[in-house]
Amino acid sequence: MDLNLQDKIILVTGGAKGIGEGISTVLATEGAIPVIVGRNEADNQKVVEAIRASGGKAHQVVAELTRPDDCKRAVEQTLAQFGQIDGLVNNAGVNDGVGLEQGCYEDFMASLHKNLVHYYLMAHHALPALKQSKGAIVNIGSKVAETGQGNTSAYAAANGGRNALTREWAVELLPYGIRVNCVIVAESWTPLYANWIKTLPDPDKKLQQIVSKIPLQRRMTTTEEIANAVAFLLSERSSHTTGQLLHVDGGYTHLDRAITD
Repeated sequence: MDLNLQDKIILVTGGAKGIGEGISTVLATEGAIPVIVGRNEADNQKVVEAIRASGGKAHQVVAELTRPDDCKRAVEQTLAQFGQIDGLVNNAGVNDGVGLEQGCYEDFMASLHKNLVHYYLMAHHALPALKQSKGAIVNIGSKVAETGQGNTSAYAAANGGRNALTREWAVELLPYGIRVNCVIVAESWTPLYANWIKTLPDPDKKLQQIVSKIPLQRRMTTTEEIANAVAFLLSERSSHTTGQLLHVDGGYTHLDRAITD
């Protein structure tokens, strides 16, 4: 299926690693031009060069997304380079384990900036360009907002906010024809996930336990599978889809995991 994304300019925050890298790569394969927004220039450029080596197009902007001015500058630099923005993928974030019992105000607020505030800022600054292009926004969320996880209050709150903003923006932006959706992730193997597993007493055993509870095929969702859903939601092929929380998780969030016993 041709998604008609040829030469569409798509901002992808955190687009150099993990799920973000998968999204950038799939978008380039579909003919779009992902603009990777991330703090590490070397990481950004590595993905840009890999995409170009495969015959695609990509660009990068260095930005620390916890700094409001950097969010604004990332949008401005993209517009200066390309003159348009056709889509925004809010993806950057980290499950940083700021809990209730052991957490504190400062860490909680810092986590919200890492995981939620820049979603708003990127959308706010990109909005004038998205109005012109009648583009689309896709937020990346986590099942933690719906299931809980334990010891991650700030990340859960941020993801609840991502879900709420998705539906709020879908309503607010109806007059402009801008669609807003969210792809919810459960268990997907990324460098961050690998680092988290290593912190546990028996990483291999824990990983086997997690995978055994994923209903569809007893395996983790690949970053490419998540990216395929994102590309579809950005495209005209999903022209009447907005305000949706799409779970690309092998049934992990909603299916009765007793069926995996």
